[in-house]
Amino acid sequence: MSSLERRPHGRGPEELRPLVLKPDVLKYPEGSCLVQAGDTMVLCTVTVEPSVPAWRRGEGLGWLTAEYGMLPRATEKRTPREATRGRQSGRTLEIQRLIGRSLRAALDLEKLGERTLWVDCDVLQADGGTRTASITGGLVAVARAVQRLLEAGELEESPLLEPVAAVSVGWVGDTALLDLDFLEDFQAEVDLNVVATARGRLVEVQGTAEGQPMERSQYDLLLDLALKGIAKLVEAQKEVLASQAHLWRYGF
Repeated sequence: MSSLERRPHGRGPEELRPLVLKPDVLKYPEGSCLVQAGDTMVLCTVTVEPSVPAWRRGEGLGWLTAEYGMLPRATEKRTPREATRGRQSGRTLEIQRLIGRSLRAALDLEKLGERTLWVDCDVLQADGGTRTASITGGLVAVARAVQRLLEAGELEESPLLEPVAAVSVGWVGDTALLDLDFLEDFQAEVDLNVVATARGRLVEVQGTAEGQPMERSQYDLLLDLALKGIAKLVEAQKEVLASQAHLWRYGF
């Protein structure tokens, strides 16, 4: 346990990495947020498109979809852009689908109307937790885009339901850790990615036991730890979105 007491950034097992959320960092997107969780940095932007996919047309419902990618030097060694290989990896596809599912949970798609929110998450620097940071920062960018639509008179009512955030947890040795960095994730015997709303309602749980199967008690402890961390992440989201508190149906 002594080595785990000296986690990066001087945090304990149940502490989040230092979190910074910077909304409206770019001029052109309808919404944007730079999120930094420890040494992981992700730029999240939202583009509003006044249409929906063909399979969605005529239903009066909006849509949100996400794309995810890493800059070549987001990692210690250069990773070639996936565009040069001609296709996205299975990991990338899985992550962007997770981001899309998670952020749709924050919206009333009927009130969004027949328009699409494109959420682009570009990893500037990766030290573990890029998918969870994308969700936490992406929520802020989505909220800022909704604000612009309301101010422009393109929406009559806010489609925002409640904030959504995500965090990783895992067992390293005999210790449960919150918000894993890359090295901790690499060493973890069990790890989970947990997405939940401001009211603690689960959106998605992704989990794997790398070695021995986990006990139910281990799973429950990790889930409780994740929900405590998500509550803190939501408080950080609320702080930067305080002026929009009246636009949320729940959770503020």
